[in-house]
Amino acid sequence: MVFTIIPTSNAQFSIGSEADQKSIEVKISSSGEVNVKHVVKPSNIPVSVDLFDGTISDISITNENGDERDLIVVGGNDSVLISPSNQNSIVEYNLDDVLILNDNLWSFKISYPQMVAVIIPEEIKQVYVNNTPIQLGDNKGIGCHGCSMNLQYYSPIPKIIQQVEWEEDSFVVEIITNSEIEKFNFDQSLKSISFQVNDENKFITIIIPLELLGGPYVVFLDDDKILFHKFMNGETHVTLDIKPKTSGEITIIGTTVIPEFPIIAPLAIGFLMILVIPLMKKINLH
Repeated sequence: MVFTIIPTSNAQFSIGSEADQKSIEVKISSSGEVNVKHVVKPSNIPVSVDLFDGTISDISITNENGDERDLIVVGGNDSVLISPSNQNSIVEYNLDDVLILNDNLWSFKISYPQMVAVIIPEEIKQVYVNNTPIQLGDNKGIGCHGCSMNLQYYSPIPKIIQQVEWEEDSFVVEIITNSEIEKFNFDQSLKSISFQVNDENKFITIIIPLELLGGPYVVFLDDDKILFHKFMNGETHVTLDIKPKTSGEITIIGTTVIPEFPIIAPLAIGFLMILVIPLMKKINLH
């Protein structure tokens, strides 16, 4: 996905003309390391490349063949100066201390005035950008143009599994959150799922089988309707994302619900009636 955001002013100090960058990639590893790579187009004059904010280490400049070029750092690691070249130049470095872990939730504030590709660890399938959930699916990451965002994701993913038994069927409802969840309940007659949240301002993702509870949905925190985001997981499940501002009872109300009796039961009864009624008439005639 691409987020178009009004660019913020750039207060970094640089000399030389601004480089024409072919691509900018920020890659986050599973272990929490952040690597940045700028690919700069050829230029016949010196050009400068602004670096990302953070503690920079292992910085290098190479050409397309991997040969090292002279490294000229400007200011306190604000930018680098690239001398004239008829090849692409690659600027690479690590960003230390930019990924912040708080209660199993990683946060990375990214700000850069150009198009940035952010590569997410492969095992992460959902991220939050400025509090908005983004489903990655099979995509490697997200693109951000005029980038100013707070990227967040869980790793490892904290899952709460709730088993719902109804008649002879069993359904699994997954809740992904660091919040404490209590009193989970499925009410077939009210077409609802409810649970108690004991924390505030924490992401909660609920994955619900559509056969158990189908939409459209409304979500309440106690008696107040709250905002939620919905994603379809194929044709069998739906994902709802919320972020309650306070603790309280969350209630998800759907429109369709698993029937009290399996659909085969009324069909079987109807079929039997078709067979029995003519037989009863025949008996009455004799």
